[in-house]
Amino acid sequence: MTLRPLFTLLLTLTLLLSTPTLAAQCGGDFATFLAAMAREAAAQGISQATIQSAFAGVTDDPAVLSFDRRQRGTFRMSFEAYSSTRVSAYRITKGRQMLARHAALLSRIERQFGVPPAIVVAIWGLESEFGAGDFGKLPVVRVVATLAHDCRRTELFQTELLAALKIVQRGDLPLSQLTGAHAGEIGQTQFLPSSYIKYGVDYDGDGHVDLRHSVPDVLASTANLLKTNGWQPGAPFTEGTPNFQVMREWNRSELYRRTIVLFAERLMGR
Repeated sequence: MTLRPLFTLLLTLTLLLSTPTLAAQCGGDFATFLAAMAREAAAQGISQATIQSAFAGVTDDPAVLSFDRRQRGTFRMSFEAYSSTRVSAYRITKGRQMLARHAALLSRIERQFGVPPAIVVAIWGLESEFGAGDFGKLPVVRVVATLAHDCRRTELFQTELLAALKIVQRGDLPLSQLTGAHAGEIGQTQFLPSSYIKYGVDYDGDGHVDLRHSVPDVLASTANLLKTNGWQPGAPFTEGTPNFQVMREWNRSELYRRTIVLFAERLMGR
């Protein structure tokens, strides 16, 4: 074999190995796409009972795609304008009440995961009004299947669709309670299904990770996400610090992370 054909063969093999293998072809007929995802789910060890119940009657949701396209400009506001709508006097008061009510739990979480209570509670307040707000009523399987079928981020949401099935398979949430927001975020601190699987912690000891109803599970899982991604206990978390960068794994928006920091500082009386 001459040098040029050998180089071409090596380049082709490199491209094949580095290109993600999609479980299903995006676009086209939705039912065909879903059938391909069902085969991939089965190949990953998800039972036929789970697959059939989760996919029964599922159709794509044009409203989800419409919302997803509108959301792309959400964080174009100034920090002052955005944070003033999110870090209100009411939320600061409520957040301090949550710090007091769950002091023992938050102290235990800080000892184990190294994340200060104010950061955990700030995220909790911003994401779901400390569990009292509307944190999503859309069927997660339908939402992530719709976004996976759309070709803009199919790799991401095919992964999320398989993770959603694994949540049901593990028995963490029944299918009827696997509801969330417009991108498939689940629970009181809005975990995507893959994060639910990767970072979820059964902190109340009932054998399940329940991020919709269990406050211990919600708060410990939130801290675990930060710890797993490199949170440094006792170190500052303001803009420009390593811990501020770690929060990028929570939300890539610098504006949102600055708002978390502001909220946490207000909770601490700074």
